[in-house]
Amino acid sequence: MVDMNDDDLLDALGVEVPTLKTAARTPREERIIAGFEDIQRFYQTHGRAPLHGEDRDIFERLYAVRLDQLRKLPEAQTLLAGLDNHGLMSGTAVAAINVDDLDGDALLAELGISSEPVDQDDITVLRHVRSSAAIKAAEEIAARNPCKDFESFKPLFEEVEAGLKQKLWITKPFGKNASIEVGDFFILSGLIAYVAEVGDTYKTPNAETNGRLRVIYSNETESDLLLRSLQRALYKDSEGRAGSRLIKVDSGPLFSDMAEPDDIETGTIYVLRSQSSHPFVAEHRELIHKIGVTGGKVETRIAGADKDATYLLADVEVVATYKLHNLNRSRLESIFHRLFGAAQLDLTIEDRFGNPVKPREWFLVPLQVIDEAVERIRDGSITGVTYDPTLARLV
Repeated sequence: MVDMNDDDLLDALGVEVPTLKTAARTPREERIIAGFEDIQRFYQTHGRAPLHGEDRDIFERLYAVRLDQLRKLPEAQTLLAGLDNHGLMSGTAVAAINVDDLDGDALLAELGISSEPVDQDDITVLRHVRSSAAIKAAEEIAARNPCKDFESFKPLFEEVEAGLKQKLWITKPFGKNASIEVGDFFILSGLIAYVAEVGDTYKTPNAETNGRLRVIYSNETESDLLLRSLQRALYKDSEGRAGSRLIKVDSGPLFSDMAEPDDIETGTIYVLRSQSSHPFVAEHRELIHKIGVTGGKVETRIAGADKDATYLLADVEVVATYKLHNLNRSRLESIFHRLFGAAQLDLTIEDRFGNPVKPREWFLVPLQVIDEAVERIRDGSITGVTYDPTLARLV
């Protein structure tokens, strides 16, 4: 028998072999299919189609938008009909844009799909790399996990909850970009939130402070969201008492639930001691103190003190700080000047350019007297006292 190949043998037997036609897809069609396969993988993992919503993962939200747009695209309906095993394309689309106003390329751009061919060998093209916007959005979504050591925080929440019922705590709307520090309480989405830890902070490209927080919630969960994310969430969450700072009521002239132009939501009174080698300062170093108020970090305020005549052109030591809420800066500073005005340091020094400078806010007052003054500010009894320099005490 003459040797025959497979085709000759089949021909001799009268078997007709149909020619298989390979449907060539355009790069555009391949990208549509690839985008749809991402949505299918999501469905297979979660058992449902991707959904919209700010509480959803950033990639689920992207898939939801992509699916909506694919449902509107007649070309995609035809192309994906044989691949849509889960009926994803038959859902009702959300009218995000008017598809009639867009041509095919513009609609693909809405899906994040480029209509231009891509050189697969081009090493300058990044693939499978999230954009900076996607990374930033993912960072801001911090899942709440069970708080394993909630029992150690429980007394704090009980105190706040009881204080709110007895009106010993008040709420104050959270201002945009207001400060957030360890020990602060807030109401966010109906839960009491407590800032338990602040990690290392850093400056964002637009010079804003950011860093990781450990936040404990009254429902026994916690999260490690970013400081800026919490600020934005508190500022946007404005229904009822949500998005509020919780403040323990302090009586007296400095504290009020009514905001004034110079209010500091969270402030610090700081007391400094100079390291100046000036003879008079060196002789009375334990008695000479600078009293100031800041709404930020004390360390930031005193940076570069040795180059600032306000700080006697010398480094300073922070000897005391007092944390206060809902205070008025100018009113507080005027109280200290009224109280210790008779003991204000009368000293003139030359600045770096040889100009005479007389620094303010330095007083010849013992530290224990400043402690007492702050306590009297807190309890409201400061209005009835004054400082006697000869006795070195409040009378």
